[in-house]
Amino acid sequence: MNIGIVGIGGYVPEKRMTNHDFETFLDTSDEWITKMTGIKERRFAAEDQETSDLAYEAAERAIKDAGIRKDKIDMILVATSTGDHRFPSVACQLQERLGLRNIPAMDQLAACTGFIYSMVTAQQFIQTGACKYVLVIGAEKLSKIADMTDRNTAILFGDGAAAVVLGEVSPGHGIINYQLGSDGTGGQYLYDRKDDHLLAMNGREVFKFAVRIMGDMAAKTVEEAGLKPEEIDMLIPHQANIRIMESSRQRLGVDKDKMSVTVDRYGNTSAASIPLSLLHELDKGRVKAGSKIVLVGFGGGLTYGAITLVYGK
Repeated sequence: MNIGIVGIGGYVPEKRMTNHDFETFLDTSDEWITKMTGIKERRFAAEDQETSDLAYEAAERAIKDAGIRKDKIDMILVATSTGDHRFPSVACQLQERLGLRNIPAMDQLAACTGFIYSMVTAQQFIQTGACKYVLVIGAEKLSKIADMTDRNTAILFGDGAAAVVLGEVSPGHGIINYQLGSDGTGGQYLYDRKDDHLLAMNGREVFKFAVRIMGDMAAKTVEEAGLKPEEIDMLIPHQANIRIMESSRQRLGVDKDKMSVTVDRYGNTSAASIPLSLLHELDKGRVKAGSKIVLVGFGGGLTYGAITLVYGK
């Protein structure tokens, strides 16, 4: 069975938070932020918007794009680190809002690698015949856990959501190979603080880890998919930092114009960053039916993963 993306949709809040906005309350500058991260702006959700609201908008659009009735969805998986509550899960909240009943729904916490983990999980359920269609969503409201007094981390993160519907696709399309992993010894470098639950990060250590693992995972999934780097049409890395992204591109050995870059407009949206970038490239016509693409990411945990797939139904 060939399993791939049959529908996709995304949503970002209206409010733009530019680098110049941060200059008004942090000791930073547009020039420094752009040079160090590649970020120019990011979206912030309104106070009355929660992660589930962002996820709902993306989900509705993905289901519509798939061209199926909502009641055809057999499972909901939401990748997020910023759920509205500790419980119920965002996935269960979505099940109610979408009007679905008696299907499994759960959140997966693998931080910025969450979307890749959820894609692979969905693939397994479809492969066994337990599900026909699985709704997979990456959604984050990181603005609510960002420490706005920390100039090293506050400027990195944004809010948004993107969703895909996974199902059986025609021969020659779908997921070819995946790689998943974690290194719990690095959990101390990226975590939420116990006292205020705001995000804390050892940027130097995370950078060192990401530079190595993103390139390694991208190269490994392409090799095990039986492809050569020059056959890849688009590399879609987690949009964390342009320097990390460039390192993974160089390690894989693909041309610069074959790497998706949306970090400049959305910042780091964690679990939402990869599907938002995929949607961006589809809208631009740089990914289309038959395109060979690589998704690769890393995140708190520390987690990491990559997928090679051929896009199309």
